[in-house]
Amino acid sequence: MKVTLWGTRGSVPAPGPETLKYGGNTSCVEVQGTDGTALVLDGGTGIRRLGAHLPDSLERVDILLTHLHLDHIQGLGFFGPLRRSEVETHIWGPASTLHSLRERLSFYLSPPLFPVYIRDMSRIILHEITEGEFQIGEFKITSAFVVHLDPTIGFRIKSPSGTLTYLPDHEPALGPKEYPFDTRWTSGYDLAIGADLLIHDCQYTSEEYKTRVGWGHSSMSDAFKFGELTQVKHLVPFHHDPNHTDDDLDRLLDKKIQASRPTFRVTPGIEGTKFKLDGAGPGP
Repeated sequence: MKVTLWGTRGSVPAPGPETLKYGGNTSCVEVQGTDGTALVLDGGTGIRRLGAHLPDSLERVDILLTHLHLDHIQGLGFFGPLRRSEVETHIWGPASTLHSLRERLSFYLSPPLFPVYIRDMSRIILHEITEGEFQIGEFKITSAFVVHLDPTIGFRIKSPSGTLTYLPDHEPALGPKEYPFDTRWTSGYDLAIGADLLIHDCQYTSEEYKTRVGWGHSSMSDAFKFGELTQVKHLVPFHHDPNHTDDDLDRLLDKKIQASRPTFRVTPGIEGTKFKLDGAGPGP
């Protein structure tokens, strides 16, 4: 399993000289299987560059959407394979209590917000998902709802070479005053337990989180606690706040690692970073 980060920013794209290192594109991760299976996790603005790098021989690609907030679907209409008639694109994501997945995506992928209707794009097959398991190529995928505003899915992706958990928008500390608490009541626990690689929301500092409780995101401190609770092997802090510069993130992550001395490896979520899960550990 090969994992590549194409967009690591949260809430809104943040291009500029102060974000060159970590990147300004919103959430998008590529997962490649040894059998050629191509998964795309979320359709933030990073998906545009990813689409340009996929091989010409591609016949199918699967996009797994955690939820339909704009920063996670903003790049969908610019994903090159959607304009290639020989490519079959499967989009997996949650419906809502009022609207189907197609209706929800059509709100964005249609005028006046977007010039092209989703119905006019090439060979799109939509799959509504809730909690459960499904198979795509070599990947066994477990989906479950997690704590975030609006219907939001987290993913556990397992292959013979390892396990990846993807929780880009997640607030596991919401609830009792003391966190972490009983694992039975911890959002995302079953998805993350023992994962080789955990890509997790780390949007806020602890001070910022005090005024943003209930907004659906995690503080860096709580994300590290979640990693310890779930006994993951490798944490990738992700979904960086658009106001956090490269210098801010370097300082915050270094301070947190030095203070907490985590039992797992930590690799900052930087655009372009690659990981390989081959049973020997998820090294970049």
